[in-house]
Amino acid sequence: MWNKIIETITNANDWLNGIVWGWPMIILILGTGIIVTVRLKAMQIRKFGDSINTTIVPTIKEIGKPKKKDSTAKSVSQFEAFSAAISGTVGTGNIIGVTSAILTGGPGAVVWMWISAFFGMLTNYAENVLGLYYRKRDKDGNFSGGSFYYIANGIKQKWLGYLAAIFCMLAAIGMSGVQTNKISGTMASAFNQDNNTFKIIVGIVVALMTCVVIIGGIKRIGKIASMLVPFMSLLFIIMSIVIIIMNISAIPATFKVIFTSVFSTKALTGGVGGYVFSQIIKKGMARGVFSNEAGLGSSVIAHSASETREPVKQGLWGIFEVFFDTFVICTLTALVVISTNIHSGVFYTEAFGASANDSAVALSVFSDNLGIAGKIIFSIILPLFAFTTILAWSYYGEKATEFCFGWLKNGGKKAAVIVFKIIYVLLIVASAVIHGDLIWALDDTFNGLMALPNLIAVVLLSGQIVKITKNYYDRKKGIDVKPMLSAYPEQNRDFIKDLKNMEK
Repeated sequence: MWNKIIETITNANDWLNGIVWGWPMIILILGTGIIVTVRLKAMQIRKFGDSINTTIVPTIKEIGKPKKKDSTAKSVSQFEAFSAAISGTVGTGNIIGVTSAILTGGPGAVVWMWISAFFGMLTNYAENVLGLYYRKRDKDGNFSGGSFYYIANGIKQKWLGYLAAIFCMLAAIGMSGVQTNKISGTMASAFNQDNNTFKIIVGIVVALMTCVVIIGGIKRIGKIASMLVPFMSLLFIIMSIVIIIMNISAIPATFKVIFTSVFSTKALTGGVGGYVFSQIIKKGMARGVFSNEAGLGSSVIAHSASETREPVKQGLWGIFEVFFDTFVICTLTALVVISTNIHSGVFYTEAFGASANDSAVALSVFSDNLGIAGKIIFSIILPLFAFTTILAWSYYGEKATEFCFGWLKNGGKKAAVIVFKIIYVLLIVASAVIHGDLIWALDDTFNGLMALPNLIAVVLLSGQIVKITKNYYDRKKGIDVKPMLSAYPEQNRDFIKDLKNMEK
């Protein structure tokens, strides 16, 4: 009976996924990025230095210095908002997802990750700008923002905003399921305990840890993320560089196979070849979006909680976020996986193909190169990546629930959020034992559904993004223009006052 239910769900999802992640979606993702890139005159290139100098550089300089208190007690710092957002993007998608894309779409999928990320840098920038411009601050000082706000209040389509919020809740549950599933799988492999009892125990531990953090809301999530993200990212980067150096002789061949696989003869000939070529693009794009989330309208929810009043300033964090996620972390994963297998001589055999297990391949890459130390470090990094993603998406789902049930009176909205959190935590435990391929496929579908209304809104509001961006840089040049900080006149006046107080 259970197997029949799973089979039915799998077949239904395969059908829906084929529609959601068909060519229209691929064209929409790339098209949105291209439109925004053209309208902002390739800002990801022109202002990349500004992005670095406005975001990560001053953050590093401020380490150890006392923090300036914002007048809004419920907000978080720009770096904490960024950490919460990037903790949602830097997850198992960066390791397992990239490995899966290479296994199912071939090495050429990496190029499509890069292409989607290049344009995704400005898609993410656009989402952040819109998110902060259309966010709302309640009487308690809490900021709420996300794609559903600029869909409902920007393009004036409330029904589509509600739909986006519902898809966000589903994507949040699906994303936590993927991360928990990979945590339990990794721990089971590391301890040679591949049984459901052990996995359920792991799921319960993850669920309890999640409860402790999400009770504190975005401030606690941001604080935890700001501590874990730099640590786990630096550890992963160091370990990856060591492995790449160990396989340095295979690096030229690695880049060769990546680029030649994009337009290989096999991919361009015949029906099978056409299918192979489409898989290279679709897997690269789907995993790229799964990893950096540019186009989903998800990370903007965390960015919207930032204390900054300047939409463009937080938008610049979005450019750096996608760059770091894909061009640094995902690229290192790809180089490690492909170079290791080329160096060992199994890349061109059936041992490395679509039939291989993504988690097993990822784990073997680190253990084969670094022995037991690699296995231990991998078993630490992957759960950390996954756990921080679970925390971030719990907040995304919470904010989507608030938006959906904001009309409820007498504490109804808070009750709805509590119900969501309970379901979220319970499904963390259940996800520990669900078949990995199914839960990954389900979340791919939810991500695609979430992206559709968001991308439409970004395209329709691209002119507004240009105006807000020009307004910010005009003011930086000393031109006397009224700041565009919020879409709501009264809130814009308040933000202008806040901005002057924060600059004192």
